[in-house]
Amino acid sequence: MKSQTTTAQASQLQPRDTRRRFLTSTGTAVAGLLLADQSATGADQGPPAAKETLAVHGGSKAVTHPHGHATRWPLYGEDEEREILKLLREPGYGPIDQLEADWKKHFQVPHARAYCSGTSALTTMFFALDLPPGSEVMVPSYTFFASIVPMRMFGLVPVFVDINPRTLNFDLEDAKRRLTKNTSALLPVHWIGLPCEMDRIGEFAREKGLIVLEDACQAHGASLQGKPVGSWGRMGAFSFQNTKPLPAIEGGMGVYQERADFERGSTLGHYDKPRGFPADSPYRKYYGTGLGLKFRMHPMAALLARCQLRGLDERNARAAAQIRRLNDRILHLPGLYEQAARPDMKRIYYAWNMLFLDEARAGMSRDACVKALQAEGVRAGGNGYPLQHKLALYAEAKWWHHAPTIPELPGSEQANRTSISLPVFTSEQPELVEQYVKAFEKVWAHRAKLGKT
Repeated sequence: MKSQTTTAQASQLQPRDTRRRFLTSTGTAVAGLLLADQSATGADQGPPAAKETLAVHGGSKAVTHPHGHATRWPLYGEDEEREILKLLREPGYGPIDQLEADWKKHFQVPHARAYCSGTSALTTMFFALDLPPGSEVMVPSYTFFASIVPMRMFGLVPVFVDINPRTLNFDLEDAKRRLTKNTSALLPVHWIGLPCEMDRIGEFAREKGLIVLEDACQAHGASLQGKPVGSWGRMGAFSFQNTKPLPAIEGGMGVYQERADFERGSTLGHYDKPRGFPADSPYRKYYGTGLGLKFRMHPMAALLARCQLRGLDERNARAAAQIRRLNDRILHLPGLYEQAARPDMKRIYYAWNMLFLDEARAGMSRDACVKALQAEGVRAGGNGYPLQHKLALYAEAKWWHHAPTIPELPGSEQANRTSISLPVFTSEQPELVEQYVKAFEKVWAHRAKLGKT
């Protein structure tokens, strides 16, 4: 399979690029630059698509092929059915231990613990830190609540960090500006399968004496420099919720580099696991009680996760190939971009194929573009992602040991203003890909008119 990063992506984001330099380099390819130089007032009206009437103006749709099961997920089959039936006939918890062993072997990590959800895995990670109340953890606001809210159970304070609006990932330069004497840890989130720049984040953390954690709940199988995400930090968390790249309907996995974190985190939610700890473990004595919570994974979920893990890399490769067949044919359109990945990143795709629109270069607004694409039959979205720091919980001091500061995050706002989400096709869809390409070309051929609406 071809590399999962394009030449255009490689030119957009190099390992040492700062955010300022990155945002000023928005070309996608030589062809894109040439087209961008054309006037949005009619210089690109030559293609046949220009002679067709947009569906939003009463013309025929470009996308007529039914989507059907194009985005069906999860993809369970005979292996999953056979294993579940076997468990029903011979109930037991063995699949959980087997999943943990499989995970350690597949990702080459020293310690792994299965949990009932990704949220519980993150919760145990925060507990395992054993930091004093008031300690700050830097985390993006552009994430799911589980990356942040469990911190409050242990007196930790989230410090909201901006994202790079073209990667949707942790902005290290912004984090540097928000560093205080109370900062103890950094928690990058590998958003919808794109690895964060863990090498740069780790270098900064070592320089400042900070702990690095990872939220890899959307990035199962992604890697940087050949090293899987979730294994770069001191601890990492994965989710097996029904929509995730490795779906088990529900479940999660915690990854620990240090034995002390593994034992402390496990004991919070597993009353039975301390029995297996070494004799010198300070947590062995809590066998039978744990530390008050029960986060055990359901064995049926563990079976599903084991089956899905065996085919993870193949499924990721198929999804990436589908994305490339579409994106590589439309990214020459002026002002259209995708999440930028470094050449040494192997990304996966979760939930959305996320694109961005530079309205000035495209000559039309994001909203007008999305409306026109939707009319053509493209399943495009442009609503943006809810930003955590704007939600009610974070503004009410009664829930926090120290109330978090509510910042301005312009990169997150820009991402929401400019993003265009497309579906990830989970099976071969040559007809849909072809018609999506025609829909984009048709909309761009009429962008001058759309720019006036």
